[in-house]
Amino acid sequence: MKLGAFSVSLSVKDLTKSKEFYEKLGFSSMGGSLENNYLIMKNGSTLIGLFQAMFDGNMLTFNPGWDENAQNLDAFDDVREIQKKLKESGVELDKSADETTEGPEHIFLKDPDGNMILIDQHR
Repeated sequence: MKLGAFSVSLSVKDLTKSKEFYEKLGFSSMGGSLENNYLIMKNGSTLIGLFQAMFDGNMLTFNPGWDENAQNLDAFDDVREIQKKLKESGVELDKSADETTEGPEHIFLKDPDGNMILIDQHR
């Protein structure tokens, strides 16, 4: 199963303060904006998403169809195919993708310890 680019999505209280903190750790902005209440930051091949007032808690995020530079991959597993494999394996989803559609879609699931996982396909 190809899940795509991996990042940790952090729910932050103050996006500007968080941006400044992660810049001190060597991260730089590669997507999003302060005006839209989220930033995607990168340090080497490491990605983090900073999200203010968009969701509760932190989560692991995978983006099928993208590499760590948010560049489109030629070959990737569609989120609906990933969903099908997960369901066949007995994994329970908190939010399923609409299997009648194509293109952007997402699913949510939790690991055994309750950690949220987002599989978010943008294309």
